[in-house]
Order: sequence, then C-alpha cells, then structure tokens
Amino acid sequence: MLLTPLVLLLSIEPESLSAWRNVTTVSIAADLHHVQGIDVEGDILWVSSVDANAGKGYLSRIDGKTGHLLAQVELQQGRRLHPGGIALDGDSLWVPVAEYDRDGPTNIERRDKRTLRLLSRFEVNDHIGCIASTGLTLIGGSWSSRTLYEWNPAGIELRKLPNPHPTAWQDLKVVKGLLIGSGPLNRQQGAIEWLSLASFTLTRRILTPLTSRGLTYSHEGMTYRGGRLYLLPEDAPSRLFVFAP
Repeated sequence: MLLTPLVLLLSIEPESLSAWRNVTTVSIAADLHHVQGIDVEGDILWVSSVDANAGKGYLSRIDGKTGHLLAQVELQQGRRLHPGGIALDGDSLWVPVAEYDRDGPTNIERRDKRTLRLLSRFEVNDHIGCIASTGLTLIGGSWSSRTLYEWNPAGIELRKLPNPHPTAWQDLKVVKGLLIGSGPLNRQQGAIEWLSLASFTLTRRILTPLTSRGLTYSHEGMTYRGGRLYLLPEDAPSRLFVFAP
C-alpha cells in the first residue's frame, strides 16, 4: 500500500560544507571502480562499489587511516551486480545488490562486518539504491530514492511512500533517531539532509560544493559518525574526505 507522508514544510536555513573543516583526506589504495556507499567504525572503512564493465559488485573493508585494502568480496548474483549505499548494524552490514535497472529487483543482504560473509538475504521487487538501519527496522531508497521503504529485518514491508524531497539520495544513515540522506541536487551542488523518521520532515540541510575533480562531495558515499562527516564521492582513484564543524 502506498502511503503519503505528512510533511511539515519548515523553513530551514541551509548550511554549507564550506564552513566545515576538512580535517583529513585519505587516498584509497584499492581500485574501487565506481563507488556506491560507505560506513565507518573506528579506523575501519567499508565501501560498496561496482565494475559494470566486468559485471562485478564489491564490498571492501579498508584501513581508514592508510587507505589500504584489508578484505574484499564479490557480491554479484546473476544480473544482480549493483550494490548500493550500505549501513552498519551491530556486528552486521546491510547491503542492497540490485540489477542495473531502475525498476529491477534487489537482494538485501546482511553480511558479517569482519569477515564480509553472507548471513542472510531477502528480495525486494524494486531497485534499492541505499539502505539504513534504525536498529529495529530498515529504511531503503529506490533508484535516486524517489520511493522510500521500511522493512523489518526479515524483509516484511512496513511502509512504502514517495520521497517528498528532491535530493537524489545515494547513501542513507540513521543517527540518534534521525534519517540522514545525501546525494546530488544537480551537477553543481549536492546536499546532506537530516529528517525525522516518522514524517520525513527536513530538520537540517548542508549544501555540498564540488571537489577538485568536479563532483559534489555528496555524490556517492556518506556517513556521519562522532560529529564528523565522511564522504567518498569519487571513483578510483578514490579519496575519503573527513569534515568536522
């Protein structure tokens, strides 16, 4: 059933990422091809990525200080080779692996965050491009996050609704009871947005300019941990940008 959210149109004064400090930039030694999503815990960085030419999707575990690859697994299963934005959940990682088709189906995989081993999966009949965990449920976005979903960990759909905001979220996280989505607004600017989980009301927005390679900082991978933003917008050779207020 398609539900229409109650969206409160609040007047939000946007911030700019330019007002934040770029505290470090880490060059990633691994060839990640086309970056999709990231998450961070301590000194460990996890990255989902895809090599469309080779028909392979990857989940990588990386040393977040040195950029060196620690472990990597392939994710593809038949035509499902396109991993999306990922999310840590305790000892697990949630990873959507979809067909390269905006309407194609997706495997939602739960993997061990240390070994990257597959623990379980369920299927969704849509292209899921990013996912976040509330600890009790999962929030997912379709291609460019035009449709939002909520499931329980077994894959039972709890909510399906249109995204009331224009930003094409590529990575999602839930932090302190708020949903954070990031992605491009257009070719010149992106946004990182904080929203209520109940109504998807916008509570905060940070506008993101272009990197030196001409991509918005929120183009692909994003996470927010310990008050810092971690952004991985570029394909190989990829750079992890860490920003603090």
